[in-house]
Amino acid sequence: MEASSSSSVAVSIILVIIVTLGWRILNWVWFKPKTLERFLRQQGLAGNPYRFFHGDLKESVAMIKQARSQPFDFSQHLALRVAPFLLQILNNYGKNSFIWIGPIPRVNITNPVHIKEVFTKINEFQKVKMLPQFNVLIPGLVSYEGDKWAKHRKIINPAFHQEKLKLMLPVFYQCCNEMIEKWEKLITTKESCELDVWSYLQNLSRDCISRAAFGSNHEQGKRIFQLLKELSILIMQAAQTVYIPGWRFLPTKANQRIKEIDREIQASLKSMISKRENAMKAREATNDDLLGLLIESNLRETKERLSIQDVIDECKLFYFAGQETTSVLLVWTMILLSKYPHWQAQAREEVLQVFGGKKPEFDGLNHLKVVSI
Repeated sequence: MEASSSSSVAVSIILVIIVTLGWRILNWVWFKPKTLERFLRQQGLAGNPYRFFHGDLKESVAMIKQARSQPFDFSQHLALRVAPFLLQILNNYGKNSFIWIGPIPRVNITNPVHIKEVFTKINEFQKVKMLPQFNVLIPGLVSYEGDKWAKHRKIINPAFHQEKLKLMLPVFYQCCNEMIEKWEKLITTKESCELDVWSYLQNLSRDCISRAAFGSNHEQGKRIFQLLKELSILIMQAAQTVYIPGWRFLPTKANQRIKEIDREIQASLKSMISKRENAMKAREATNDDLLGLLIESNLRETKERLSIQDVIDECKLFYFAGQETTSVLLVWTMILLSKYPHWQAQAREEVLQVFGGKKPEFDGLNHLKVVSI
């Protein structure tokens, strides 16, 4: 009887667990999204009806792949290349609309007044919770809220003071000069030369950030860039599928590689930070790069300092946030200048008037109106 009673209790417990888990899954993939959809429509927002589990994700990914499989057509709207599905939603449903990222709805905000309100009321409008995979790629200040955000912002801010950034101008000039010298060598060896500038501009932004962030350790910094590039590809691939809680812990080939890359990046940054911190305490190192400025600001803090892990996370953010955005902006600027040669001529004339044959300096940059900063 006792054995029978124990087995009945065990079966009951298992059934309760199965029913509870089943309800949570069903609520996650159906009932909660449908409830949120009803609330959004009651507030005057429009969008596609929620589709089980995937939402709009499949259609969005398919449209992006289709757009990027074809040459870019300058006569078309740029959004057709960058975010074709979002443009379709705005055309179909207007500015007050929403999309589905799996079972999670996202509201499109296009009114400048509403955007300003979101940015000013940071305690009321919380940041979008990123997928756990993105926390490996984009940690640090960008993902923090409230007091933690304020603490990190206070310590990091001095490193980005204008007077500090001025000191890095010679480094940026050297990097640009080295790249242009490579281009000149290619051009002089041939009557005509078609040059794919994208890879050069990617390397330029990496080199600038490596030198500006880590000074004499910039070669080690380049290795971190290579790892971050591979990491970003793996994580973006994961982001194009519906997030399943716990999936990142499974020993898949992609998950294992993500962990390997993160361990190597963490070890490299930790080694650089520890060595620099010890050297600065012993007054054997300068603080003329971002890492030095960050450590100096952190050491001056008497109440709450950043841990080594916090500094590592902020360094990863320097890399990821600065590299891709800068190289994309540069190549797009060159594309637009080539498309509008009269602006190209004006920009060239202005640069020659301000600098002539001299090296660019910070005060001179402020006098540029066509090529503004």
